[in-house]
Amino acid sequence: MTPARAGRRPLGLVAMNRVGGLLRALGLPLVGLDEASLLTRASQNTHLDDFGDTGFREPLRRLLAALEQEAQLTLLGRMIARNDVLRLLENRLHIIDTLKRHPEIEERPIQRPIFIVGLPRTGTTILHELLAQDPANRVPMSWEAMYPWPPPERESYESDPRIAQVEKHFQGVDRIMPGFRQMHRMGAQLPQECVALMAHEFATVLFHTIHRVPSYQAWVDSMDLRPVYASHRRQLQYLAWRCPAERWVLKSPQHLWTLDALLAIYPDARIVQTHRDPVRVLASLCSLITLLRSMASDAIDPVEIGSDWSQRLANGLSATMQVRASGLLGQDQVFDMHLSEFLQDEIGMIRRIYTQFELKLSDEAETRMRRYLAGNPGDKHGAHRYTFALSGLDLEAERSRFAAYQERFGIASEPTSAVD
Repeated sequence: MTPARAGRRPLGLVAMNRVGGLLRALGLPLVGLDEASLLTRASQNTHLDDFGDTGFREPLRRLLAALEQEAQLTLLGRMIARNDVLRLLENRLHIIDTLKRHPEIEERPIQRPIFIVGLPRTGTTILHELLAQDPANRVPMSWEAMYPWPPPERESYESDPRIAQVEKHFQGVDRIMPGFRQMHRMGAQLPQECVALMAHEFATVLFHTIHRVPSYQAWVDSMDLRPVYASHRRQLQYLAWRCPAERWVLKSPQHLWTLDALLAIYPDARIVQTHRDPVRVLASLCSLITLLRSMASDAIDPVEIGSDWSQRLANGLSATMQVRASGLLGQDQVFDMHLSEFLQDEIGMIRRIYTQFELKLSDEAETRMRRYLAGNPGDKHGAHRYTFALSGLDLEAERSRFAAYQERFGIASEPTSAVD
């Protein structure tokens, strides 16, 4: 991110970050990101001390080390990182405490959940939002994913005070990072990705998306994520304890890399894999990550982001193709959705998904979906303009990198400079 772009922030914030940089250069204490103080503060704030299984400790340590050594955080960035980690630790303490006091929660069945799996920028978000309009579907809303305690209740699900709290948070993000809403809708009552739940184990691609923490992400890539998905399942049981629904509908691009671990915990999962030209995806994603990381750092290198994420996306697609070729997924468990077809007839595509999984699309659900589409056009908050050139990558080389995937799923190449 260029200094000019950073200068669009409020002047007071720019001044605060400059002062923070000077203090750090002088070796003076800043916002702490050490494990001990974060664990202690979380316990003090919640009056709880059982963090549950210790498997989260090593990824947490590696994340904190990478934030210190690699992320080049501004003072605001350090504050954001500390607050996020502290919130996750406090959530973890509350969830563990509730599960201990109510062991029956973990007996709740989760049957045939639907997971939307696909590269970023391939329609996963709007599909998730539309499926959330079906009263038979349960999704993790942003407000309950950010602040899951106390457990949400059906009677107050639309009026919980945490909704206003999270809306206020997003308004602050909008002021600090103008332009983000053009790329990705934000709202307390919009569906949230699975990474928000997996973050309680500190093992998710979320952190490397919003911060430059390559050593941490490399270590997470080597992990066995089955325990993380087991935690994910417990959190769904917790959220549905007093606010149940017929079925869960979930989504995250992260599942591309870890589909085998997902299926180990959810063997009856139904998968919707979304598809789009990965080179076009890469151009859009580089623009998104460049903006996201600018909230916490002034040292953003779009070319490095392009190089990193090009290989990362290729690895994710390769991993998913291997799982699908292995036979772990039955033909009746997976549906392939091409973004180009979806955008021509969104409701028609959803009917096809429901037919594939032998589900009934009620008249009420379809009416609500159509109403949502009419009220939320893609350019509601302005257009997202981007170009492949931002990534600094060689187009021919990238076409070659993703050729096998495009051929496997019949994906046509798209223009590399565009508006979404």
